[in-house]
Amino acid sequence: MARGLIVSKQKILLGHGSGGRLMHKLIKELVLPRLGNPILKELADSAVINYKERLAFTTDSFVVSPLKFPGGDIGKLAVCGTVNDLLMSGAQPEYLSLGLIIEEGLDFGVLQEIVDSIARAARAAQIKVIAGDLKVVEIGACDKIFINTSGIGRVIKRLSLKNIRAGDKIIISGNIAQHGLAVLSKRKNLDLGFDIRSDCAALNNLILPVLQNTGVVRFMRDPTRGGLATTLNEIAENSGLGIEIEEKNVPLSNKVRAACELLGIDPLHIASEGIAVMVVDALASARVLSLLRAHPLGRNARIAGKVVASPKTKGRVILRTSIGSERIVDMLTNEALPRIC
Repeated sequence: MARGLIVSKQKILLGHGSGGRLMHKLIKELVLPRLGNPILKELADSAVINYKERLAFTTDSFVVSPLKFPGGDIGKLAVCGTVNDLLMSGAQPEYLSLGLIIEEGLDFGVLQEIVDSIARAARAAQIKVIAGDLKVVEIGACDKIFINTSGIGRVIKRLSLKNIRAGDKIIISGNIAQHGLAVLSKRKNLDLGFDIRSDCAALNNLILPVLQNTGVVRFMRDPTRGGLATTLNEIAENSGLGIEIEEKNVPLSNKVRAACELLGIDPLHIASEGIAVMVVDALASARVLSLLRAHPLGRNARIAGKVVASPKTKGRVILRTSIGSERIVDMLTNEALPRIC
């Protein structure tokens, strides 16, 4: 093999996290060829970057089980999840740190696949991995591999819950609930016959044109853990306003709808990893929708509802069903599907 290090039968040893020869060999022969850039190749204790503008900073940890699922894996998820968190704050992602906590005994081949996936996702998202850390723990101290990432981005548009006004429109950028179902089906070996794949994706090329070409986005959030229901409730509670959603306008594929009915799961409570929930000025909502639909990741975008101000709806999310009734959409109380990210 050209890079010399990886043999499928090799395992990660505690020595690979010791800071000694094995660790340096692992970093130089596996990590740097895939993620290397001038800043990372310094292998300094801290990355030094120059900024004069307002920054956004985020951190996240990824413990998804299984490591690989239809449409993605833990490496791709770690990059996309952090990139999207920066985007939801109105920032253009620039740099990423990468912390790998590896269980002793992990196959080298599995680690190589994950690092390759990280590299592909980082290139696609146009973000550089400039700092990192690697630890190896004893068998049983973690589940194969955990990943921690931190991201830095340059703020393009300052978004805040304080910007939200009654009458604003709620736009959902694509079909919801695909990630959670993809992970569930793989973890439980469920053959639902629907071939549901995770929506895991970095949203740079979808969101940045909207931020750069309009000034009408008030606030954004991605509906990860807890799904769309939790995200909308967080917005309603923290803004002190209400949200009304039309069930028929929530983007949901027929496959996901059928799978949820079969499993008895509410799709509003299932996580997505490549979807944005956007609160935008009502007068410009059609323009934003057009920009989103011009990109493949936004072709299913819909205006799903609006922000309202009344004593009845304050801090609440109301769903108008397809048969004309109304129901309160509650925040998820317990984790329906743990370790989906």
